Amino acid sequence: MPGGVSRAQGKRARAPAASRRPAPNSIEAHGVVGDQGTAALVADDGTVDFLCWPGFDGPSVFAALLDPERGGAWSIAPALDGSRRRQMYLPDTNVLLTRFAAPGGVGEITDFMPFPEPDGTPRLVRRVRAARGTVRFALRCAPRLDYARSKTRAEKAAGAVVFGGDDGPALRLWGTVPLAVESGPGGGAAVAEFTLQAGECAEFVLLDAAEPLGQPDPEALFRACVAHWHGWAAHSSYKGRWREAVTRSALALKLLTSRRHGSVVAAVTFGLPEAPGGGRNWDYRATWIRDASFTVYALMRLGYADEANAFMRWVGARAKGCGSDGAMQIMYGVDGRERLDEAELPHLRGYEGAAPVRTGNAAYGQIQLDIYGELLDALYLANKYGEAIGHEGWRYVTRTVDYVCEHWKEPDQGIWEMRGPARHWLHSRVMCWVALDRAMRLAQKRSLPAPLVRWHAVRDEIHGSVWDEFWDEERGHFVAARGGTHLDGAMLLLPLVRFVSATDPRWLATLDAIGRELAEDALVFRYRADDGLDGQEGAFTACSFWYAECLARAGRLAEARLVFERMLGHANHLGLFSEEIGPSGEQLGNTPQALTHLALISAAFFLDRELSGAGGGTWRP
Repeated sequence: MPGGVSRAQGKRARAPAASRRPAPNSIEAHGVVGDQGTAALVADDGTVDFLCWPGFDGPSVFAALLDPERGGAWSIAPALDGSRRRQMYLPDTNVLLTRFAAPGGVGEITDFMPFPEPDGTPRLVRRVRAARGTVRFALRCAPRLDYARSKTRAEKAAGAVVFGGDDGPALRLWGTVPLAVESGPGGGAAVAEFTLQAGECAEFVLLDAAEPLGQPDPEALFRACVAHWHGWAAHSSYKGRWREAVTRSALALKLLTSRRHGSVVAAVTFGLPEAPGGGRNWDYRATWIRDASFTVYALMRLGYADEANAFMRWVGARAKGCGSDGAMQIMYGVDGRERLDEAELPHLRGYEGAAPVRTGNAAYGQIQLDIYGELLDALYLANKYGEAIGHEGWRYVTRTVDYVCEHWKEPDQGIWEMRGPARHWLHSRVMCWVALDRAMRLAQKRSLPAPLVRWHAVRDEIHGSVWDEFWDEERGHFVAARGGTHLDGAMLLLPLVRFVSATDPRWLATLDAIGRELAEDALVFRYRADDGLDGQEGAFTACSFWYAECLARAGRLAEARLVFERMLGHANHLGLFSEEIGPSGEQLGNTPQALTHLALISAAFFLDRELSGAGGGTWRP
């Protein structure tokens, strides 16, 4: 993108009707930009239709993705008849380029969020350029504050437009072309029409109203942002197959990592449905303890020890603050807060009518015993390849392991956060075994004080209970819940956490059963059982990558590679994945989802190693 002083032929005007109410965009038709504090979704038509402010879990200011009429959006549209739209990331960055090409000209929008000063606030920068010909653009920026619950006013001030709500000014839009203000039943908006000749740019910055206005320098911000992402991506140690997909997954994970706290949000969004038109609409703007081991595992494999260590410090702080019995919540706010009260937003109609739209997540109060296995697995890996645990931290760990010893026999809600009665889940039982196993290994490796005799006895008791209570002799495979008959995708983690050999005959029988009952053309569903919720959810993308890795570990490399390659084909045009894949190949659920990209990295790493014949002498957990 060329630099230099921006020049534009600007005029005040009302935006065309088509740009005032952007049509709903599909989940997969989006890129994401962010500053590791918050993130925005940008549709391939140049509309920012999702952004929370000032943080990941702050209230939305743009949410047209959930309600095109009320949610708020920032559209920039070229007047190019018959244009074709394309989106791409600038190589090895999270800087997004949207192009519109037509016989009459080519227009471009470059979107990015520069990294603020330590105590600074977010900024969303949009640079508009005519790459060929003469192109007229129409802009309409209509934030809707506080999840669109507050009527937004727009006023001109010092060459910018200031947006405010019930609590006063909130946002300011600055631009290099004149901006006008229009009012409507939903609130105020900034509008403009401007014409650019080939090579000319117009630039816009959305920032906090309290920030000193000054004179933004979008060119300097752009160059600094690109340099930052290039520097970060260059630290990756991955040189194998599918490097582009692995790098994009790593960059997506970095966007989901809180710069301030070190935590990793499960996804940028809330309210995007797992089933078309149904009520499976949850808020994923929080950090799950379960993701700890997956995150540390993936980041360490790619050479990003600093990020893994930062996340473990965040997790350690949660362990320090847990109850006196060592119990932990399954998830926390980005900043570590414990309450994530669930609420509905009935004024938003939901993505394609999927209601109710929810914020917060009532599952934070559930008991899910598997989290302790993921926590201890992450701690073990971090100690092996990153920072060693301190004396005080080990004290909290032993307290948590003792909690597992006391409670592993109890039913829980399980990894899939069922909202029905608690049950005895195979995955939870196995992960309790992992918690004891990793704690023992760490204690012995580091010569740390621990009641090893007791832990050893409990670990072996759990091991026996898994084989005695969850193996179905009649069906010839493991079952997901004690006394049940169904399978679930979490069972694919058994060999990945080294509970069972990846080539054990009983495990191979279970893997084949999962392939028959849960897999459809490389897509793997979490389960087929009735979970008490309306609608049929899509295939779970993380499970599909786990399935590919299990096949590879079983030595079925050709089959594993085919499953993996097919799954890559379900990424969107930018290589991003949401939580699930629907029956027509559409993406469903919140996006981009950290767990999916973590599973992709893990599967790519193992499959590439096996295909290269290097399975015996490289990095291992």
